[in-house]
Amino acid sequence: MSHPGESILSAREAERDELRRQISTTVDAIMASYDDDGAFSGIDPYELRERIQALDILPEKGIGFDRTLETVSREVLPHMLRTWSVDYMPHLHAPSLLESISSELVIGTYNDSMDSWDQSPAATEVELAVIRCLCTLFGFGENADGCFTSGGSQSNLSGIIASRDAWCRRTLGHDVRRYGNPDVFRRMRLYTSEISHFSMDKSCHLLGLGHEAVVKLPVDDRCCIDIARAEERIARDVEAGLLPFCIVATIGTTDFGSVDDIASLRRIADRYGAYLHADAAYGSGAVMSSRYRDRIGDLSLADSLTVDFHKMFLLPISCSAILVKDASLLECFELHADYLNRVEDEEDGYVNLVDKSIQTTRRADALKVLFSFMTQGRDGYARIMDTVIGNAEYLYSRLCADADFVCPVEPTLSSVVFALREPDDVNRAVRRALLAQGTVIGQTVKDNRVMLKATLLNPALTHGHIDALIGRIKACRDALKP
Repeated sequence: MSHPGESILSAREAERDELRRQISTTVDAIMASYDDDGAFSGIDPYELRERIQALDILPEKGIGFDRTLETVSREVLPHMLRTWSVDYMPHLHAPSLLESISSELVIGTYNDSMDSWDQSPAATEVELAVIRCLCTLFGFGENADGCFTSGGSQSNLSGIIASRDAWCRRTLGHDVRRYGNPDVFRRMRLYTSEISHFSMDKSCHLLGLGHEAVVKLPVDDRCCIDIARAEERIARDVEAGLLPFCIVATIGTTDFGSVDDIASLRRIADRYGAYLHADAAYGSGAVMSSRYRDRIGDLSLADSLTVDFHKMFLLPISCSAILVKDASLLECFELHADYLNRVEDEEDGYVNLVDKSIQTTRRADALKVLFSFMTQGRDGYARIMDTVIGNAEYLYSRLCADADFVCPVEPTLSSVVFALREPDDVNRAVRRALLAQGTVIGQTVKDNRVMLKATLLNPALTHGHIDALIGRIKACRDALKP
């Protein structure tokens, strides 16, 4: 029987050679798991569930790496979703740049934890440097700061917590961290688009403010907050004694990629003493575009900003950050523990990032950004963003010119919502038929009508692929006819 330590990487050549072998065979298994360009095998969900549940996941005696990989290669890998396929376009779920996949190997091998400097010395310094780079990229000043998070939901939660605490301290002289929500908490309101991300509701629930604290503002025909109607609603609420503590600008809604007018929302926030959070989980990538950057507005107007790198930036899940214009906003997360973030260490220059984060243990995700930013450069990312947004423009123009389709909202970013001029059940059936063929598109609702959705995050997609997709959609529709 082998010693347990032989399964752990060490300086010994035997373990190093075994890691090389396992990585090499795993890469070979991944490459052998597919032989076409489809996004999915098309397997029926009941058959897949039966095959997976039949696995002996915890055998009495381990079967070893090679037999495990053989089993996974046979039962799992062929049916994994292939996000790199040009036939995958339903969600804000991107393919990964090659160098970012390699960075995951580095992150997983070293397994640093980002809560204290002595658990992640180089990784901590990388995150500090990357955050500084991001603050500069988005126009925040020298007093800005930020922290990596698990995703857009946690970044939005962090921004809303920071806004709530700072607003209460500044407006009410109340310390939420010590005393909890103020007595007037039932009158506090967060304003956001009626089609904003559900994490706004979830955040206010977690903060003890409840869903009633979230006011959904109406949108215009471009699916952006209707500024005039928003001003009217907020003015009525203030007159009724409600207290606006935060306004959220969505920079790229989940379905439509629509972008709220951040300059106008900044003006409203200033009028009422509210904080402005920008949920740019989707649209933040457009800051790299040479042609379309102006479409997202001036994000430096926000007090806090959500940036997701596993969307338009094409990095592996999960990788997100919360940025704040004033570093003091993150002080709400400070809490000292003698075993973790000792005061004397911090006085001597050891930065413990747990002071800025909801999480304690966290992965060194900033390393993925460093790998891809340095590999691609501004020019490489500009080509990526210009391509994916340009592809959305092309698909929109083709659909608008085709009498078989309706396309209600002109895209701002890389999402196109459309439907066949057919009943809802036909559009649903077409999406399912495409899925069985290995082509994955999305489905949503607009004006109580079932719509299809293409989220074009893959820069390998060409106009020829888009034309072929339109042809497949029509073929699926025709096959449904008696």
